[in-house]
Amino acid sequence: MKELQSKKSDITSTRIIEINSDGRLDENDILVKIEKFSFTANNVTYGVAGDTIGYWQFFPASENTNNEWGCIPMWGFAEIINSNNDDLKVGERLFGYFPPANILSLSPIKINAKSFSDGKKHRAELPPVYNNYVRLSGEENYDSSMDYIRALLFPLHITAFCLCDALQDQSYLNSNQVLIISASSKTAIGLAQGLADRKDSPKVIGLTSAKNLDFVKNLGCYDEVISYNELRKVDASIKSVIVDMAGNREILGTLHKALGDKMVKCLTVGMTHWDNETTAEDLLGQAMNRDRTEFFFAPAHIQKRIGDWGQEGYSQKTNEFMTNRAIQSKDWMKIKEISSLENFVKTYDEVVSGNINPNEGIIINLDN
Repeated sequence: MKELQSKKSDITSTRIIEINSDGRLDENDILVKIEKFSFTANNVTYGVAGDTIGYWQFFPASENTNNEWGCIPMWGFAEIINSNNDDLKVGERLFGYFPPANILSLSPIKINAKSFSDGKKHRAELPPVYNNYVRLSGEENYDSSMDYIRALLFPLHITAFCLCDALQDQSYLNSNQVLIISASSKTAIGLAQGLADRKDSPKVIGLTSAKNLDFVKNLGCYDEVISYNELRKVDASIKSVIVDMAGNREILGTLHKALGDKMVKCLTVGMTHWDNETTAEDLLGQAMNRDRTEFFFAPAHIQKRIGDWGQEGYSQKTNEFMTNRAIQSKDWMKIKEISSLENFVKTYDEVVSGNINPNEGIIINLDN
């Protein structure tokens, strides 16, 4: 078994370790072979927020006596290769949350025809949505040709859906514009496309780097696109909601200061600019309005809506949203496929350092 680990204190540092496993399972457990997983800026956020939100707890790193290494969770597909569970057979395929590794053991609970949850003790207090595994054999109209799109966009577009729904539910906080930072990110694109579908949404402004300006403009889902070096063009005279995918204090400080009381809310979602060295001690950092800033945690919104609508109602609404986004992705996203964990390390380093081609969707295929 091979496992890619990242240093918790510095996710730019990685190692691949090999683990000898006898393949033995506890009663009712299953062993899965991980086939493929996606890697996006969303996974970088998992690593950066690993201690704060608990992402390091999902898949404890092996051979980690000093607790300095962790496994960043990935979304992907796996096949059951050994089973001590009468309800789950060898050969069945699953979609869900996996470590960057070849093999994983799971302790299935809450099993039904469509899904189950992992009942490992160390995952018991973690958000249920991350512990759920979809049984592809029980999925109506399952299409394996959409596996790559699903791994890449499902987790991102669930967040985009939740943001759209939360904003609409609050009448967009009576704002006149939504400013989306890191507008080239896949979650941001899904959010902008979702807002564009809604007739009642305010103006949607995409903020991005100069190098990604043309790409974001050509998407056609933003009413206006502004580069980071021209933030003065943002209309600071109207009520605004900021949705931040970047975590760049300099950009946030500039916007908070310019907008003043016109900034109704700043929703923090991602950390694509996690290594930005501007700190809270800087003048721009001090300009941030922390009373109007909050972290948006999609799993909490998911649980709320399942409670409001029921599982079927929630699934119907999210499936429609994600189907529309998947269709639109064909116009702008190209799949970049990588074989083996060893070959993945170089791309991992590039993405973590912020060198991301926005029109690429990265898939690591461990079967190749």
